[in-house]
Amino acid sequence: MAMAGLILLDMALSFMWVWAGALSKLLIYDYLGVHHYPDADVLKIVVAVTYMFFFAWLTDYTGGASYNPLTVFSSAFSSGVKGFFFVVFVRIPSQVLGSIIGVMLIKRVCPQVGHGPRLNVGMHHGALTEGLLTFFIVLVSLGLKKKDPNSFFMKTWISSVCKGALHILGSDLTGGIMNPASAFGWAFARGDHITPEHLLVYWVAPIHAAILGMWTFRLLTETSKNKEPRDELKKAKSE
Repeated sequence: MAMAGLILLDMALSFMWVWAGALSKLLIYDYLGVHHYPDADVLKIVVAVTYMFFFAWLTDYTGGASYNPLTVFSSAFSSGVKGFFFVVFVRIPSQVLGSIIGVMLIKRVCPQVGHGPRLNVGMHHGALTEGLLTFFIVLVSLGLKKKDPNSFFMKTWISSVCKGALHILGSDLTGGIMNPASAFGWAFARGDHITPEHLLVYWVAPIHAAILGMWTFRLLTETSKNKEPRDELKKAKSE
């Protein structure tokens, strides 16, 4: 029963996430009429930070529901074989389905939103971009979680600002989306969801980058742990 509830919550949050992005775009470009740089980018970050706080609260309130496959994929490796298969074959597909339903409804209700993020550079350039953005946000998220896991406000604030800034950096190249489910929802609406470009840029590259980010963070933390006893030993000998 708990697993079924988590699946539905993942789907609901993914649905809400694509709507949050679409409504923020309508707010900034249509309602406020801000189109020029850098005002539009600053407003994007402000609005994004606001609704990311809301989604962070929803994640805590629901006990771990998520709108991003990369988030649950990161935890799948520590969940055992059963947990890994549950994430890969159940939770992630439910997030994709929620994103597809959300985007299809957006296209019907608010067609002026456009066609969503798309690749504006070469396939390998785009894969490198999404990979680097994902790698850095994974490092930031893991670092914040380890440093002060109980500080909801500070952790969410720093993470949201970093995500907003990285999104701006990649927006003209790939959309800076860092969310395979959301990217798939928009690509499905356009009909290019099974192209090699989409699969490489928005799925393969971010997933590999997330794994590399987890591995790098683990390596750095283990190195620092091994260094502390040596430093204490040197200090004791000097005394």
